[in-house]
Formats: sequence, structure tokens, C-alpha cells
Amino acid sequence: MFDLVPFGKRREEAFGQLTKSLNDMFGDDFFAPFKSSTLSFRTDIRESENAYLIEAELPGFAKEDIEIDYTAPYMTIKAVRKEETTEENQGRQIVRKERRYGEYVRRFYVQDIEENGIRASLKDGLLMLEVPKRQKPQGRRIEIRDGE
Repeated sequence: MFDLVPFGKRREEAFGQLTKSLNDMFGDDFFAPFKSSTLSFRTDIRESENAYLIEAELPGFAKEDIEIDYTAPYMTIKAVRKEETTEENQGRQIVRKERRYGEYVRRFYVQDIEENGIRASLKDGLLMLEVPKRQKPQGRRIEIRDGE
């Protein structure tokens, strides 16, 4: 007789079996690049009365590898990693050579900021940005004179 399993459930089981087969064949999670956002980085944003404070975790990056751009109204932080590792044996034959390249990008919508006052610093893999807010003009009271 027929199994009492909903049709959608059967498709999920078939997909799970396919995934398991691919993972077993390649010895790795075949769908990992599609499941995780590995080309991003953690960011904390705080707001004070006068500025936005952005802390981005970028361990292993030098300041030369990081680019910060503000084109109203978006602030973009981009870090590029280029790594190459070569291991040779005594006969100068390459035993193993690996290359890794990645571009890590975050983009934030910010408005009403002082572009010229943005400051950035990098210490121990932590990029800190201070983005000052544009000061709103103070209103002024207009005196009413006697009609002449």
C-alpha cells in the first residue's frame, strides 16, 4: 500500500539523500557555499547623540587590505584577502600549493552625516569607524516689530 507521507515530505527526503550522497562522495559539505554567508563579517553599530560608532571584525587583515567608501547615502566597507601558500620538498618540487582569495563586503545606509569628519582605526583585527552626524541647524526666534 502507499506510505502515508505528505508529497512535500518525500521530496525533502529525496533531497536529503542526494545531499548525503554528494557529501559522502566528496568528503565535504557540497552545499556549504550556498548555505553560509562566508564572505561577510560581523559588525556592531551603536548610536550616540553626535555620531554612529561602527565596529567591524576583520581579523588577519592589514589596513592596506581594507577600503572604506562613502557615496551618499551608502557606506561600504570592503576587505580583500589574497593568500598563497607553497610547500616544497628538498628537491624544490612543489608538494602542495594553495591559493585563497575572498572579497568581504558590507554596505550600510546612512544619511545626514558629516562626510569630512569620518574617522577610522584598525587595531587587533577590529575596525572602528566614527561617523559624525550632521548637526541640525538650531532654530531661531524671529522678533516681531511694531508695524510702521
